[in-house]
Amino acid sequence: MRAVRSIAVLAALALLSGATRMDPENPTCPAEPDFGPASAMRLTPADKHGKRVLLAEGNIDATLPARLKAAIEADDRIEEIWLRSRGGNARAGNEAGRIIRSYRGMLTRIPAGWACFSACNFVFMGGDRRVVEEGGVFMVHMFTHTNDRALIDEVVSEGSKATAELIGSIEQSSALLASEDNDFLIRMGISRKLLTDIMYKQQAVKSEGNPSTRYCLSQAEVREYNVMPVEKPVR
Repeated sequence: MRAVRSIAVLAALALLSGATRMDPENPTCPAEPDFGPASAMRLTPADKHGKRVLLAEGNIDATLPARLKAAIEADDRIEEIWLRSRGGNARAGNEAGRIIRSYRGMLTRIPAGWACFSACNFVFMGGDRRVVEEGGVFMVHMFTHTNDRALIDEVVSEGSKATAELIGSIEQSSALLASEDNDFLIRMGISRKLLTDIMYKQQAVKSEGNPSTRYCLSQAEVREYNVMPVEKPVR
């Protein structure tokens, strides 16, 4: 009976402390990350803590770079961009990051409780000042050229020649994208070890005995790889 009470007390304390339930398949990540809406990224100017910020929430598509530039140009008081997204178009993410970098002093932020995954990583890294708040989630994975399983299955059904051609196309495009990612990290002041030590060591798909396909950086790691510069701006 005493053991049962102890377990109940521990469970209650966990709830009171706001402990985050972790994903058993990806143990560094929360079980229910907040990526924001499942629609195209919406851009909303807002006043937060005495600052003018741009809330960037949702999926990254090919239209984002142009829309992001227009939103920043439309309000010269914007000094921070807050991000939550499950990712999307990789090259649009890179381009959006370069647009953010063109505005000197622009700060990107992942607020506590928000998650930034995949192509969102590169949008976030465009800030020349960057903050991942305690409780904010910078989530990475192995970048692949295509996640379109329907396309792959269709081509495989056409026979070995078509499959070989698809594999060759994916390999070529993936190599090009990897080169672009490496160049982007260097230009943004991020350690390229983020790619070699973390991103490229993740599995692209689940395997037997190891279902993990994503990784969430700790506060120590976002500093180690200069995702968040050591000199953290004061809010």
